[in-house]
Amino acid sequence: MKFLRDLKPFWKESVIAPLFKMMEAVLELFVPLVMKDIIDVAIPMKDTGSVLKGCGLLVGFAVLGLLFSLVAQFFAARAATGFSAKLRQRCFDQIQKMSFPTLDRIGTSTLLTRMTSDINQIQDGTNMTLRLFMRSPVVVFGAMIMAILLDPSVAWIFILVIVFLSAVVLFIMLGTMPRYREVQKALDSVTGKTRDNLTGVRVVRAFRLEEHEEAEFTAANEALTKKRISVGKISAMMNPLTYVIVNIGIIAVLYSGAVEVNIGTLTQGAVIALVNYMGQILEELVKLADLIIKITKAAACGKRISSLLSVTPEEAGMNGKTMSDAQPKMQETQGMSPTEDESGQPAVSFNHVSFTYEGARVPAVSDITFSAARGETIGIIGGTGSGKSTLIHLIPGFYPISAGSLQCFGTEVSDWNKQALRSRIAVVLQKAVLFQGTIRDNLLWGNPDASDEDLEDALKRAQIYDTIVEKGGLSAEVEQEGRNFSGGQKQRIAIARALVRKPEILIFDDSSSALDFATDAALREEVRKMSGEMTIIIVSQRAASVMNADRILVLEDGRSEGLGTHEELLKNCEAYREIYESQFR
Repeated sequence: MKFLRDLKPFWKESVIAPLFKMMEAVLELFVPLVMKDIIDVAIPMKDTGSVLKGCGLLVGFAVLGLLFSLVAQFFAARAATGFSAKLRQRCFDQIQKMSFPTLDRIGTSTLLTRMTSDINQIQDGTNMTLRLFMRSPVVVFGAMIMAILLDPSVAWIFILVIVFLSAVVLFIMLGTMPRYREVQKALDSVTGKTRDNLTGVRVVRAFRLEEHEEAEFTAANEALTKKRISVGKISAMMNPLTYVIVNIGIIAVLYSGAVEVNIGTLTQGAVIALVNYMGQILEELVKLADLIIKITKAAACGKRISSLLSVTPEEAGMNGKTMSDAQPKMQETQGMSPTEDESGQPAVSFNHVSFTYEGARVPAVSDITFSAARGETIGIIGGTGSGKSTLIHLIPGFYPISAGSLQCFGTEVSDWNKQALRSRIAVVLQKAVLFQGTIRDNLLWGNPDASDEDLEDALKRAQIYDTIVEKGGLSAEVEQEGRNFSGGQKQRIAIARALVRKPEILIFDDSSSALDFATDAALREEVRKMSGEMTIIIVSQRAASVMNADRILVLEDGRSEGLGTHEELLKNCEAYREIYESQFR
């Protein structure tokens, strides 16, 4: 898995942790030998000093082993948490690079699960691996070697026990790995249901659909529970099977040892040591079994993370750059362009453009042809689902067109560096999104180099300045998702954020739907006073919002039904006339 390279910065911790665990394991291997000497030598001779010396040696092993274990666990935890932090950052950066189609295909709930549960499983698996992948083999094979040195005749018992235990572990691993992947997919579904209900709780209650949502969540939760029980039943076989095999091995050792003690070829202390070594093997193989389960979970989650990180730059839509990279200083990017001479070229030009969402049967927009010159104001109007938002999302390259030609400033959108193109465009999306922080923080997303005077001017043009002053000015706090502002206030702050950028193309995606007609009119008047070189595209369902545009594009079912001025469309376009008369009659 390629993401394991993120563990490279923690190579020292990754070496120290298993090394100290191995040293702890070596100390444990000497404990049965000390016990053997006490039983076979010190006790028969009634040598109290030797008994106390042996006990002191055991205590010393225990203290030293504890210190080794603490050091190992500290470095293992440090490596695992650092590795997971870097991996989580890489996943976050990858999500920031993803194009809209890729995000739509993968799904928000899946991304949330991979960023949280999956990475936590990988962290847990890494921690356990660093602690046990050296210790357990050393104890298992070391105990077997020590037992063979004590009594070669019991070698076959230890070998058979280890072979059978290895077969059990392999069986459990092969049986659980694919099921753990199914569990994580079911967890995606539960996470998605939870997220939908949290974000749409007001809508659910408004339509009294609590019982319906509870039923859907219960179904998803029960499906997850069944998958967890299925994999749990297989995993639960690990301990019983290992204990049965090892206990049979202990019985065999005791029987064989008793026979040899009886004939005088083996001492009682040696039998106790052999039983202790068998117990050590049992303990370590139980730990190893737990480690195998952890690794199986981590491997299943690792494949999901790898698939997320393997998204190609073509799918990303940001030319390999993260969103944080896509907020450069405005003076550095605003002039970037793949063409040397843009004079005379329209700001936006659609030529028989069609677009179909992935998995959809019919195009969302079909055969659209129009252009917007520099400084021109274009209105786009149509009913719900007519393709208005889809159309304007094609301009910044959020989605690649399916057919036709779409140019910005004379160059195909597909040929643009997306960072450069989007630095010249500002889009006020249909849903106003504010981020936790201050008003200043939110406005600076539009232009990181803007002065307070620029921010205040944008607020005034967006008809929200007085409200912001009352709340504390540019330093006024904004709660998560702007919960302390009304819908209309959030829309105007989002518009101000776009105006701060002073873009060459300004797109309003039905972003004044929560405003009253007077505020909407005042806002449009202020925008009209801005630089004459700025192309403005206004998407709305209100005829009043677009009727003063230089030209209006009428959409219906993804197709163009008319293009012209307000007066021309009233005469020649029945779809526009119906919209206008329904609102102004």
